[in-house]
Amino acid sequence: MSLRNQPLGAWLLKGNADRADLAARFAEEPRVSQWCVQPSYRTRLMRPGQPVVFWASGRDGRRVGFWGLGALAGEPELDPDDGRWHVPLDLTIAPEHARVPRDELRADPRLHDLEIFRQPQGSNPSYLTVEQLEALREHFDE
Repeated sequence: MSLRNQPLGAWLLKGNADRADLAARFAEEPRVSQWCVQPSYRTRLMRPGQPVVFWASGRDGRRVGFWGLGALAGEPELDPDDGRWHVPLDLTIAPEHARVPRDELRADPRLHDLEIFRQPQGSNPSYLTVEQLEALREHFDE
């Protein structure tokens, strides 16, 4: 399904907790000022101020889920030093007790069809619809 046919609620950026110790990284510094993205039609749609959520992926179900909410602070740019695309962020990772685990989200009928569940190896960025973002915010507020 093309994002062009869906109302954007938020961009979803992923980090793999199996490949990097995200918990230690964000315990030391919970503010995230940029993240790598793959260039695609989606990155061309990204604009400053749009909501963004951070998803930790991996095999350990205790660590997988939504870890933070924030906003895009700029448009994606190619970093000439490392040759990768990065998007500027104003994002803070939530404390461990406030993160929302994958199983809790799958149990919510409003969130069971998230693109990250349907295509876990899919695009970075992924996205949430307006309705999915509203439902996710309720989980963060609990």
